[in-house]
Order: sequence, then structure tokens, then C-alpha cells
Amino acid sequence: MNRSPAFAPRRAGSPRRAAGVGARRQESRDYLLLDAGPGDGGGAQPPRPEPGYHRCGQDTDNRLAHRRQTILREKGRRLANRGPAYMFNDRSTSLSIEEERFLDAAEYGNIPVVRKMLEECLSLNVNCVDYMGQNALQLAVANEHLEITELLLKKENLSRVGDALLLAISKGYVRIVEAILSHPAFAEGKRLATSPSQSELQQDDFYAYDEDGTRFSHDVTPIILAAHCQEYEIVHTLLRKGARIERPHDYFCKCSECSQKQKHDSFSHSRSRINAYKGLASPAYLSLSSEDPVMTALELSNELAVLANIEKEFKNDYKKLSMQCKDFVVGLLDLCRNTEEVEAILNGDIEVYHGGGDHSRPNLSRLKLAIKYEVKKFVAHPNCQQQLLSIWYENLSGLRQQTMAVKFLVVLAVAVGLPFLALIYWFAPCSKMGKIMRGPFMKFVAHAASFTIFLGLLVMNAADRFEGTKLLPNETSTDNAKQLFRMKTSCFSWMEMLIISWVIGMIWAECKEIWTEGPKEYLFELWNMLDFGMLAIFAASFIARFMAFWHASKAQHIIDANDTLKDLTKVTLGDNVKYYNLARIKWDPSDPQIISEGLYAIAVVLSFSRIAYILPANESFGPLQISLGRTVKDIFKFMVIFIMVFVAFMIGMFNLYSYYIGAKQNEAFTTVEESFKTLFWAIFGLSEVKSVVINYNHKFIENIGYVLYGVYNVTMVIVLLNMLIAMINSSFQEIEDDADVEWKFARAKLWFSYFEEGRTLPVPFNLVPSPKSLFYLLVRLKKWISEMFQAHKKGFQEDAEMNKRKHKECRRCGIKTKIDSSSFRISVFSHESGTKLKASSSCCHSRCISHITTIYRYPHP
Repeated sequence: MNRSPAFAPRRAGSPRRAAGVGARRQESRDYLLLDAGPGDGGGAQPPRPEPGYHRCGQDTDNRLAHRRQTILREKGRRLANRGPAYMFNDRSTSLSIEEERFLDAAEYGNIPVVRKMLEECLSLNVNCVDYMGQNALQLAVANEHLEITELLLKKENLSRVGDALLLAISKGYVRIVEAILSHPAFAEGKRLATSPSQSELQQDDFYAYDEDGTRFSHDVTPIILAAHCQEYEIVHTLLRKGARIERPHDYFCKCSECSQKQKHDSFSHSRSRINAYKGLASPAYLSLSSEDPVMTALELSNELAVLANIEKEFKNDYKKLSMQCKDFVVGLLDLCRNTEEVEAILNGDIEVYHGGGDHSRPNLSRLKLAIKYEVKKFVAHPNCQQQLLSIWYENLSGLRQQTMAVKFLVVLAVAVGLPFLALIYWFAPCSKMGKIMRGPFMKFVAHAASFTIFLGLLVMNAADRFEGTKLLPNETSTDNAKQLFRMKTSCFSWMEMLIISWVIGMIWAECKEIWTEGPKEYLFELWNMLDFGMLAIFAASFIARFMAFWHASKAQHIIDANDTLKDLTKVTLGDNVKYYNLARIKWDPSDPQIISEGLYAIAVVLSFSRIAYILPANESFGPLQISLGRTVKDIFKFMVIFIMVFVAFMIGMFNLYSYYIGAKQNEAFTTVEESFKTLFWAIFGLSEVKSVVINYNHKFIENIGYVLYGVYNVTMVIVLLNMLIAMINSSFQEIEDDADVEWKFARAKLWFSYFEEGRTLPVPFNLVPSPKSLFYLLVRLKKWISEMFQAHKKGFQEDAEMNKRKHKECRRCGIKTKIDSSSFRISVFSHESGTKLKASSSCCHSRCISHITTIYRYPHP
């Protein structure tokens, strides 16, 4: 049976029997003498705290921390004074023959003797201990004597019951655990939530093994120990008794309790957190304590992975626990026997679906969480993959068994007939073809075909320059003598207008995705960042191009307004107009059209790199794309060291040669820009050695340059580049060793992005609102107006009710005041001293009437 090494008992459960009748035993002390020094043998114990004692306030925390340190210090002194033969030394108090016989009978399971002695020997001390410091209950539990344990538990004032419970849990004695839990000490359940360290602070030997305290970890509770030992029956029994494992506070928690523990003993505080997490991550505790063990295990695995990156000193421990939680959910999938059970695990509740009506789809909330926390084995599990595959080919189940050639023809047909499919979905979204279009596979094919067309447009836009441009940079030519040259170069072609429509459609799709998922979830995905960067650069390029066209149009408008101009080559133009008729070689470097062309080139590169997003759909290219992504991460890690070395040598070589401008065979290292170029291309062997040679007889400078340049090449080319190659090779080997899991996980992420409802029509057809979208918009608008009207109506009703209650209260108060004043007036007039009291009554009556008048100023309801 699996046992946690952190909680193995300090000594054997059954000590050897001492040789001879004169073996000396000693009765256990009640507890440590906190105030006694090493030589004080009989100091009085401090009084025990009251039963209602609780820690509260900073002073109380300080006293408890001081008491803990005092206990540990006294225990250390006592252990330091002991020799190897401590157990054989004579003790101050010896056992009687009767007690020795009693302990022997408890240890060896002599039930009749134990029963007889408990019934007849009234003076017998049931808490007496042997030479190892163990009492009869501990000896009986250690040797699995259930009957003797039950007999001893009937005695009052029995000590060390908690230690016996922990020992029974560690050995897996279920029946003994149940017997001990029936003891009155566990009736209220408070003892089950108390750890040995808390018991020691209260001067209680409930969990003590001997006078030195517990044999287990000081922060372990019975249910934590049972969870560590994977004792399912014991964990279930303790849970029924109300025991729970308290979740540790956040690592950065600044409460008084955490601050005190961290201040006085940070190591014990960290170990107690690990022990608690070990219990929480135990399969026994996860499966029995949680209503949704899959969700609990996934969230706990992520929390432990985060802690592994925070507490570096315990990184391996937290990583093992995180992996244990992941293995637990994978094991649950192994136990599934049918589709319903798989759906229950992946969905959490098989009754919950997206959408409504005939078209409903499982929400796969647990799978979504597993993908987010990268529980790859869970996602790549055959049971999970089969469920995903059935959803992927929704409404196209026959296509799943077709060959690759048939699937390719289907993809080609969808690409060609995309406009017609969009029209069908616009006008008949609930038809059979509309339902097929909503399927994940068809959505993927339609979006992939749309993006392929977009890439084709980018290629065709540059096709007229494949064989070289017809217009040289120093030439200007137009079809019209009055047309400025820039009007020809800056206007948008029909191909570019199509590209713009695709870009606008992709921007609209990204905006809808941000609205649906939220900015945080959107930025969490790196592919979204690539899309955002690509579209932002495209938008900036088109805006710059439009600015160039706008300025050229303004200049052209000036030309068109002058009717006397016949030919631009025969007149003198103003500077604001002349610039827009110049050849390309004379344009400003900051010209909007030049900036637009540069940004457009970057956006085209990013567009083609977007193809890698759909590669995981294929088993052959998927692992390669994953390896490429991992390689990019390695390069970014490498760049930290690379930039540090590169900048160091760049600044050093610049400082060495910046005074020799014009005195070298080339311009290398004379400026910062030249230093960067020379050192960068030296990595690829494209820089010459003569870059360090100067024309003057300054051999010292030249020799320093040779040494630095040589050290740079050795460091960058031989050391760092080979280290980068080794890192890339290691990452590729990791992917290759577990290629199937990595590919299926990446494919599941790709599939899952098409499972959500919406985004059916691809770009640019998504720019045209479908009748279904308009209908949903009207329904939402109607619902919003109805809610506003209901809220307004409810507000009016509440105001009316409030005014009604206010008027009733005012009327009731006025009538009561009137009655009181009349009674008072009658009593005053009937009094014997008439004059004085009459005046007082008249004054009081005036005040009452004034009060009634004020109240009745409110209108009657």
C-alpha cells in the first residue's frame, strides 16, 4: 500500500520486549515543562488555557509564536542530553508488575487478560507507558488488535487517542480507525480539524507519541494523512465525520496568521502548504470530496503549476502534484464505458448545450478548461478525440470515412461555390444546406478557402511586376498630358480594392471575436496577436496610401482648375504641385506612399505566415508546425544572451574605431550603424577581416581590433550559435518523442475554435448582415425596450405605493395626535386648579393643532 514518506512513523509500531523481569518502564509525563531549564526536573507546568481560548489579535499571535519556539527549544535541549542508551536507562518512575503485565497483554493481543485487568484492577493506570514511551492503546493499534483497542477506548481520561488514530490511518487499519472515531473525543469533530502543532500549543498530548511530541509531521491532520496514504475508505469515513482539508491561503497573503508563520518559521510554513496541497491533490480526496472532481482537479493543477513558478525552491514538488491532478482526470477518462459518461466528463452536465431548437451542441466546458490549462494527455485521450471527431463532422458523418482525394474535391467545390453557399445561408439559414454550413468542418473549409483566395489576391496584385516593372524609378509617364504622375501611382486598383474588402472583413471578424471572448481571453492566444498585428499593418498601409492619393488629388485639382494649362512639361509648377509630378527617385524618404509600400510588404509576409494556423489539421504537417513554434520560443530565449553579447562588442568596436573615419579601408565600425551591420553579417561569415585594418601605423589599436573581432566570432559563431542549434534540436526531440499527443492537442485547439456558434460566413461575406442576424438584432432590441419599459413601469408602481403608504401613515399620525390632544384637554378642564392648567392646556392644544395642520398639508390619497 502506498505510503507518504513525509509521514512515516519515527519508530517501529511494536518495540522489542525488554529482557528480564526487571525491565524498567516509565509512565509518560503529561507534557513538556515550558518554563523549566535543562536542569529543572520538577518545575510546575503553566496552567492550561481555557476551553474557549482562541487566538485573536497581534499580542495573542506573538504569545503563541513564543510558546512554539519555547517548546522546540526545550525539546532540543532534552534530545541533546540523551545518549544512545537512553531507552535502557533507569527512569525516575518505574512500572509496577501489574502495569508491565497490562502493557504486555495489550501488545501481544491477550484479550482475556486485558479485559480482566480493566474490570478488576481499579488502581490500574491505563495511560502507563513502556520504555519506548508508548501506552497500551498505541501498542494495541500498532499490532492491529481491534478488540483490545475497543476495550481501551471505553476507559475515561485515555491519553494519546489522536496519535493512535494517525497510526491506524498510516497503516490502513480501517476498522480500528472507525472504532477510534467513535470515541467521545471526536463527537464534536473539532479534534479532526486540529493538527499536532495546534494540540501542542494548547499543552495537550492528544496527538503525542511520547514526551517529545508527535511521530508525524506537526501540520498533518487525520484527513490529510489519510489522503496522503490513498486510503479511500478512511477518507470517506472522515468526510462523513465533517473533516475537510483547509485550502492554504494565497502565497502573497498578508493576513496576521500567514505573516506570523512566515516570520517565525518560514520553512515549516512552506512545508505545511505542500502537505495541504498533497492532500488536496490526492485522488482519494478529489474523488470523494468534490461534486465535480474533473473541474476541481483541473483548477488545482493550474494553481499548482502557478505555485511551481513562484516557489522555485519547491518547484519539483508542485510540478509532481500538478501532474498528479492531470493524471487523475486522464484516469477518469479511462474508466468511461460509453458515450454518455464521456460527455458527462467533458461537459460537466450533459443536459447543458449551446443554442437551442434542433441544432444543439455540447458545451464541452471541461475540455475548454483542459485546453486552457494545457492538460495535453486529457485532450489527446482517445475517448476525448472520438467525441471531438463526431462533433467535427457534424451533419457530414459520411465524409469521415472517405478518402483524402474525395475530401480534397469537397474542399475545392466549397472554394469555387463559396459565393453561392453564402447566398443560400443568407436566405435559408435553417435549411439543410444552412445546417451543413454551420457544421465545424464546413466552417473550417469555408474560412480556409477564403483565406487562400486572399493570399491569391496578394500574389496577383504583384503579378504585373514579376518580369520587372515597366516604369523605371527615374521616369514619369501618364496617359494624359495634364495628369500628375502621382495620380497614376497612388490610386487604388480593382485588385487592391478586393484586398481592402478582405482586410475589412477580417477586422470585423476580429472585433466580433473580441466582443465574444473578451479582451483578456483574446490576447491570451498568440495567433490572435499575429492577426491583430497583420491587420493593423495592413490598415496603416492603406491609410498611408490613401493620404498619398489625397495629397496628389489636391494637387491635381489645382491643375484642373487652371484652364490655360495644356501640358505640364511646358509650364512652371509651384512646389506644392511640382512634387507630385516627380519621379520616384526624387520622393522624400518620409513620403506616405513609400511608407505604405514598406508596411504592405511586412503585412504580406505575416499573411503567408498565417498559413501555419491551419497546419495542425494535417497529421504530417502538424508536428512540424508545433516544432516551428517551439523553435521560435527558443530563439526568443536565446536573444537575451545574444543581444547582451552583440551590444557589448558593437559599442566596444565603435569606441575603438570611431576616431578613424576616412582612415580605414572600409567604413566598418566607424559609426554605430556600420558597427551593427558588420557584426551582424559576421555571424553568417559575410564580413571581411580587413574591417579592423586602419591606414595609419597604430598597431596597438589594430591589434586590439583583431583580438576583439576574433573573440566575437568565437563567442557568437562557435559558442552561441551552436548552443541555439542544440536548444532547437532538444525542443524538436521533445516534440518527436510525444508527437502524437502534441499533434492531437494542437488539432483539438484548432477544432475547438470552430465549435462555437456564429462566424459561419467567411470573409468578406461576413460584412453583409444576414436576415438571421437582423432578426436576432430586432429580438434583442425588442427585449431591451421591453426591459426598459418594465423597469420604468415598476419604478412608477413603487413610487405610487410609497406615496400611498406615506399618506396612510400621515393620516394615522394626525388622527392619533387629535385624539391625544382632546383627551388631554378634557383632563385639564376637569382639574381643580383651573386657571393655570387651562392656560397650559390651551398652549398644548395650540401646538397639537399646529402639528395636525402640518401633517394634513399632504393631499389625501
